[in-house]
Amino acid sequence: MSDHTPQSDSQPRPVRRTDGVRVTAPEDASPERATVPDSVRAKAAALKPRRRFGGTEAQIRGALTFYKVCAWISGTFLLLLVAEMITRYGFGYDLIAGGTDKATGQSVALGWQDLELENLAGGVNISTWILIIHGWFYVIYLLSCLRVWSLMRWPFAQLVVMALGGVVPFLSFIVERKIHRSTEAELVANPRAARRY
Repeated sequence: MSDHTPQSDSQPRPVRRTDGVRVTAPEDASPERATVPDSVRAKAAALKPRRRFGGTEAQIRGALTFYKVCAWISGTFLLLLVAEMITRYGFGYDLIAGGTDKATGQSVALGWQDLELENLAGGVNISTWILIIHGWFYVIYLLSCLRVWSLMRWPFAQLVVMALGGVVPFLSFIVERKIHRSTEAELVANPRAARRY
């Protein structure tokens, strides 16, 4: 027969300490809590490095707002660019504003120019301008991505995903939403995060 008698679950069980004194263990006792006193755990939490940002909360929020605007503009122009590529290379048409119909001589406020027949003269080629605007605005979008990324001090892979948002249709809207949520969550979780400089 064993020296130990089974204890009832309703009664706290006595525990032998290393110094030989018997004490009653609290209900939330665990081996981790027994080995690390609360005072040591509190000191460890205080010494734990704080989340470091590359700027103030106001700078991060400003950069995040600018990134959001850039993501939406870049994403919209990317969708227009995809539509322009389909009409130009799929159907052979460009969108022209303010051109003149060569056959009738009438002014056309907005019309399709057949690239083979060149049925419109003059005017502004909207299709080409969509391409140009998206190209230049993508540079601004990349700068906004770089700003948020550097202020948040994320890994390089995060910057790559953000940059892809400007070249993959619909991705900028999805990435922007996730970036906005994660940035807000990090700012709330680290209200006194230290600045990098």
